[in-house]
Amino acid sequence: MASSASKIQTVYEDVLANYLISMARTVETSVGSALDALLRPNLEAAAQLSSKVFLVEPRVNEFEILIDDHAVRMLRTGLLDDEEIRRVVASQKIANDLERIGDLAVNISERVISLAGMNVMETPRDLEPMAGAVRGMLGRSLGALIFRNVVLAGEVLEADDVVDRYRDQIFEHLLSRMTEEPGQAAPQLQFVLATRYLERIADHSTNIAEDIIFWVRGLDVRHGRTRMVVEEANYPEKRN
Repeated sequence: MASSASKIQTVYEDVLANYLISMARTVETSVGSALDALLRPNLEAAAQLSSKVFLVEPRVNEFEILIDDHAVRMLRTGLLDDEEIRRVVASQKIANDLERIGDLAVNISERVISLAGMNVMETPRDLEPMAGAVRGMLGRSLGALIFRNVVLAGEVLEADDVVDRYRDQIFEHLLSRMTEEPGQAAPQLQFVLATRYLERIADHSTNIAEDIIFWVRGLDVRHGRTRMVVEEANYPEKRN
């Protein structure tokens, strides 16, 4: 039979996982609402963001505090093996990235409210595919978290360059519009800021994917070593 200590440890792990997954789903919903409104900025969309994004942010912050407190409680038991320690450390880092993504959803929502007041009728080309790419990265990173799936995490890392290309294309387009139509500089600047926030969500999604790989495989894939290490971890037969 399992010892009392191991049963308690299992409960701790389940609670940590539930906190983290609940936080992830809350953040994903906030980002989805913000992106939907950004692609069709109007007064109605701006009004709906109050309940869908702004009122949810305190809950996201509370999740981060709960996860940090629970992680410290788990470490204090002194009963964790190496993988469990990685899990706790990764969970704290993931919670921090999720909190920042929640903040970025708020930032995007603020841009939507500004745009709604300017009666903007047209969004930049490539904004919708960029938003779709960012949404996909976030969704796969959270799927990797829920299922501890290194393959999904690797797909997130590979998608980061796509988002960067969209950002550059949109920026060039907006800069050209501002030069040709100075009177439209204010709304174009709002879109410039929004694409920057989208890029940062992609960056935080990448961080989450890296932390999943660290947790599951014990591999540090940051700082330029990502693709090689992930490919070897996912497809070891390629090394033969």
